[in-house]
Amino acid sequence: MNIVVLDGHTLNPGDLDWAPIERLGNVQIYERSTKFQIGDRAKNAKAILVNKVVINEEILSQLPQLEYIGVMATGYNNIDIEAAKAREIVVTNVKAYGPASVAQHTFGLLLALSNHIELHSQSVKRGDWEDAEDFCYWKTPLTELSGKTMGLIGLGDIGSRVAAIAKAMEMKVIAYRKTPSKTDESFIEMVTLDRLFEQSDVVSLHCPLTEATTGIINKARLASMKPNAVVLNTGRGPLINEQDLADALREGLIAGAGLDVLSAEPPKTGNPLLTAPNCIITPHNAWASFEARKRLMSMVADNLSAFQKGEPINQV
Repeated sequence: MNIVVLDGHTLNPGDLDWAPIERLGNVQIYERSTKFQIGDRAKNAKAILVNKVVINEEILSQLPQLEYIGVMATGYNNIDIEAAKAREIVVTNVKAYGPASVAQHTFGLLLALSNHIELHSQSVKRGDWEDAEDFCYWKTPLTELSGKTMGLIGLGDIGSRVAAIAKAMEMKVIAYRKTPSKTDESFIEMVTLDRLFEQSDVVSLHCPLTEATTGIINKARLASMKPNAVVLNTGRGPLINEQDLADALREGLIAGAGLDVLSAEPPKTGNPLLTAPNCIITPHNAWASFEARKRLMSMVADNLSAFQKGEPINQV
């Protein structure tokens, strides 16, 4: 089987082994591919593996031999699923390869906002501690998380792990999910969306991007939050109305934001969050620990192997 990896760099920039994929066929790996290169690179492929490359009807029309698209991620909004189904092309994705890493990153963002460790480390290295009159100092208020309320929107694999960490840090955990089913965890209180925004000291987004959740963080919701509250997003950028969040930060309606995702990635010049106060942004790398990427590589190979055996798994 001819297998083409169209954008392999983010999964494996050189620290992993492609062997789990290479043993499944004749593999050609490209670090990145533009839409103008895909037709030529994958014209003889029966299977393509992609992360964020867009595969639409126009692209599919150039790939007559294609039978399989393996998305090397959980999200698959870059694939025209209906066009693939019309051509009887199997599309799979990978779930639950990185909940631990994303949950860890979520708290990394929260701790950065509450403890300001980097700010104070930089201050010390500038000589501020050497010049201080006292044995200690702080340049901004420090916040203790114990006793605070963590509000989770979404309670899947990642949200549940964040809940467990919050409990370990003695936070109260409340959550909202689309389906009315309750959680088996007695320490998590299921609440309405309105109540979650009103009561949370931390609102953390772990829900899928749908028509209903697009812009779930907006002017009205932000106005209902506590002034000391913070917003965390390790889900999808469009869950947040970015101008509304930037305005809320500038006006002091909330205290801060920690974001690993934006509506356009990389961000476009002029994105209001790039200059908003008390806003920490990381480059969509919550998922990218070595351990998570190694699991992802293995699970991508498992998906493709199952397809080759005529028993596809994780099909979307």
